[in-house]
Amino acid sequence: LTSDAHLELLQLQDAAREAGATEVTTVVPYMGYGRQDEAFTPGQPVSARAVARAISTGTDRVLLVSPHEPDVADCFDVPCETVEAAPRLAEPLPDDLADPVFVAPDEGAIAIAERARDAYGAGDADYFEKERDYDTGEVDISPGNADVAGRDVVLVDDIVATGSTMSEAIDALHGREVGRAFVVCVHPLLVGNARTKLERAGLAGIWGTDTVERDVSAVSVAPLLAELV
Repeated sequence: LTSDAHLELLQLQDAAREAGATEVTTVVPYMGYGRQDEAFTPGQPVSARAVARAISTGTDRVLLVSPHEPDVADCFDVPCETVEAAPRLAEPLPDDLADPVFVAPDEGAIAIAERARDAYGAGDADYFEKERDYDTGEVDISPGNADVAGRDVVLVDDIVATGSTMSEAIDALHGREVGRAFVVCVHPLLVGNARTKLERAGLAGIWGTDTVERDVSAVSVAPLLAELV
């Protein structure tokens, strides 16, 4: 699906030029291959760079919604503007969250949780810490600083793919006697049985944007993009 979407985008760019467009702006709601922003082992392709260069050949400007790696914007050969959609994630949340904590899956994603918290207008922001017991191999996942007992928790991430990380986080939260647990994400890929996995973990609700259209796409990024086009 991702490869087909990229090929269709290149064809649309070509068609726009053929129709006489003097300036082309390309909107990339979700950039497939965006996580491969470096060669992790010798000989691997830098997929994000290869895709960005291909897109650049048919456009004058790119609008990129919440890339997993912000540096991907530098891979384009034309001006690229990043659009942060995390604040939109506050919109589908219930108005009656009890002293909420917005929690990112790791420290590197704390800014996403903070943006969602700020847009909601209440609560704390935190991130999960992982500690591995090298004798048993078990991994303990827990919020880093905030006391979550009796509070509603909103798990925030840019992408939810397989749901494994979020399911582990939900399990850890229930062990700490939290209130309700919600998941919000910009790009709800929800591959395979991810949705079932999350619901079985005891999730009160899951919502995402329409950068990837799923039945959980409760909010649109279109207004953000319309302001910039």
